[in-house]
Amino acid sequence: MALEYIIRPETPSDYKEISLINYLAFGNKPNEANLIEAIRKSELFIPELSLVAVKDGEIIGLILFSQIFIETNEGEIPTIGLAPMSVKLEYQGIGIGSELVKVGLQACGKLGFSHVFVLGHSNFYPKFGFVPSQTSFGIECPYSVEDPYFMAIELKEDSLKGIKGKVRYPPAFETVS
Repeated sequence: MALEYIIRPETPSDYKEISLINYLAFGNKPNEANLIEAIRKSELFIPELSLVAVKDGEIIGLILFSQIFIETNEGEIPTIGLAPMSVKLEYQGIGIGSELVKVGLQACGKLGFSHVFVLGHSNFYPKFGFVPSQTSFGIECPYSVEDPYFMAIELKEDSLKGIKGKVRYPPAFETVS
């Protein structure tokens, strides 16, 4: 029997539980929880794109998409960054993270966003359509990482065509070291 849970936008009453899940999922370190708090406090926070998976009233996973930018010679282009995503340890490996990504990408598209970037596992995100950003689109990561780990997906076909530049994450992301 499949695990029954719902995916919905977070509410303020979820914040403490979300922080704890991120703390535990990322090796008992506060970086990701701090990142979420910093994003929530920024003008780039989009409440409809902070989603939680809930089973019997318990939060078992979450995903956050927020506004970031592509810096080009012609100016800044708003886009979306996926970060962070986590699932409670005892619920990992059964598809909750995948469902959060799918629902989140749909929500981004419904809000009119054309593309999403992620710095993540190169064996996980490609199954949703993410491809290496620099080699596929000519858009660089602002961090020193190998290309397969910095990926993008076009939610609208050819929406990254002809765009060259470098992604800029807002100051909230400086909380992660």
